[in-house]
Amino acid sequence: MTDRPAWVFVVDDDPSLRKALVRLLRSQGWNSEAFASAAEFLHYERPNAPSCLVLDVQMPEVDGLSLQRSLHEGHIALPVIFVSGHGDIPMSVKAIKAGAVDFLTKPVSDEALLRAVEQALAKDVHDREAQSDVARIQQRYELLSPREREVLAHVVSGKLNKQIGRLLGVTEKTVKVHRGQVMHKLQARSLAELVRMAERIGIEGPGDTGSHRADDLPSS
Repeated sequence: MTDRPAWVFVVDDDPSLRKALVRLLRSQGWNSEAFASAAEFLHYERPNAPSCLVLDVQMPEVDGLSLQRSLHEGHIALPVIFVSGHGDIPMSVKAIKAGAVDFLTKPVSDEALLRAVEQALAKDVHDREAQSDVARIQQRYELLSPREREVLAHVVSGKLNKQIGRLLGVTEKTVKVHRGQVMHKLQARSLAELVRMAERIGIEGPGDTGSHRADDLPSS
């Protein structure tokens, strides 16, 4: 999955359950730390490594759903697995809609928990890789000249080279040169890939509604 050791955090106000979960998780080769409250967890400096959170729903002061909301509002992308002895269908639906990986009812079997943790860690690895890809594309985009960025925006909107040339007041040949530089600097192997890259960093064409499909765009 990754060279960095994965972490599984546990937040539960039951000390015996915290101890049992940490023992189980560490037996599988994962790093694990447990916390008695949401506040204690939020003050912990988490390592920069694939991670997930096993979170109790019913806790004093700040409950699990409130902690999940705080993580979301703080832009902390940490996959959450809820465990609850008092869960009901509306509560589980609310948690899942808010992005939880799973909602398990106590007593939770070891197999079910480990399966959920595997899924959550895989999701975090995938999300981290996606974020890294976006950062790389953004870095390449910064290499484009202002004119190349204009050309890219028009290409993304589906315009032909000759249309772009008329809009920018340059020749079609000049547009082709700029377009070639855009492809080279962004390391795009095809128009479809170029459009996908642009979309991932939020680049849209003038007046673009986002309804185009890369496969429908002309190549010249």
